[in-house]
Amino acid sequence: MKAVLAGTVIAEADDADVVLIEGNSYFPPSSVRPGALVESPTPYTCPWKGACQYYSVVAEDGEHADAAWAYPTPYPTAIERVGRDFSGYVAFAPGVEVGP
Repeated sequence: MKAVLAGTVIAEADDADVVLIEGNSYFPPSSVRPGALVESPTPYTCPWKGACQYYSVVAEDGEHADAAWAYPTPYPTAIERVGRDFSGYVAFAPGVEVGP
């Protein structure tokens, strides 16, 4: 599975390594292209997953603000609910093409 923005592959992983949560594909941190993400100061806390870290995505056409996010340390109950540890896994906003 790939995440592509403006012709730039941002992340690529085997389907089995991607975690699907609420319709979003979360990629393992190791699958994200180095330098593709820049931490954003945008705050958000999900009531059931915990504190979120937003990222701007760097593509060939520039930086796209808050186009990705992750949960660095999700609540233990969230990991139980998902059935898999998704700490640090990265999901992408609409506009980033995610697919095979």
